[in-house]
Amino acid sequence: MKSFASDNYAGVLPEVMEALTRANEEHAVSYGNDPLTGRVRKLFCEVFDADVDVLFVFNGTGANVLSMTTATQSFQSVLCADTSHFYNDESSAPETFTGCRFFPIAADHNGKLTPEALGKKIIRKGDIHFSQPKIISLTQSTEYGTVYTPEEIRSIAVLARQHELYLHVDGSRFFNAAASLNCSLRELSTTTGVDILSLGGTKLGMMFGEAVVIFNKQLKAYAGFRHKQTMQLASKTRFIAAQYEALLAHEVWRKHAQHANQMAAKLASVLKSYPQVKITKPVQANAVFAEMPAEWISPLQQAFPFYIWNELTNEVRLMCSFDTNEEDLRGFEKAVKAISQATSRTGG
Repeated sequence: MKSFASDNYAGVLPEVMEALTRANEEHAVSYGNDPLTGRVRKLFCEVFDADVDVLFVFNGTGANVLSMTTATQSFQSVLCADTSHFYNDESSAPETFTGCRFFPIAADHNGKLTPEALGKKIIRKGDIHFSQPKIISLTQSTEYGTVYTPEEIRSIAVLARQHELYLHVDGSRFFNAAASLNCSLRELSTTTGVDILSLGGTKLGMMFGEAVVIFNKQLKAYAGFRHKQTMQLASKTRFIAAQYEALLAHEVWRKHAQHANQMAAKLASVLKSYPQVKITKPVQANAVFAEMPAEWISPLQQAFPFYIWNELTNEVRLMCSFDTNEEDLRGFEKAVKAISQATSRTGG
């Protein structure tokens, strides 16, 4: 069964499967010292047009934890959106490994942080009674499926520099954001002033693994030791690296990210034709947020699983994936139509 619950529910891209098979043909040196991983690290430098360090990790939480431990000390704090996955859905892992305080900053209606909101929490510098802000974390695309433009990221990077803070991007759907803006990965990171990036691959169709991309030279010195300390150093690193090579070579990522985004736009178009449904957020990447009648939700979930985002307002989140297709959209539209007609007959 297909679903609109999460792009994590989707399977694995054919290109990734082929890459894993090729990586499995021979023995190779462990812990990322193999030729394949070395080749992919060079590819990252080419793609981002920068001398980046790349650390391959097991999962998104690991990527974020590694990023934070690389950039902070335990008496410092992290500024992030109150809606962020980082703050709400990674249990206490970030706090446990970093020892830092996490300050949730109120995001705007579209789930974005602004320099104005962040500036209110960059206070009491040098005060030993106050956890010292050290890093700002943005989510790209946001938890609402909206996208920071390069200009918006750059404005926050300027704020960070003014206060000697680092800028981190949780890019679990970074590829979808770049596809939405029709820009390069470089234009969303290297040229905007990002210091460290958690680059997601699983949500776009990798089997497992994520990557931490380090731009700032100050953060490179002990990153390898943090990689090991946080238990994210894979002995068979080449199997993560191979998947990224499949995505990055010839911009394969763009085709699949654009497709997922386009399916979300079409799904939103379907829902807009029903006056009982309200699209609550701009549809910019591969997510659709909508409020719908409460009595619709359970029957629709049985046909096409999805998550309720806000139970108080009956707001739901519908995610599209690389393998979402027109038939899936037609099936969902058919289900919506049937439920709409049934509830109208019963006065629901």
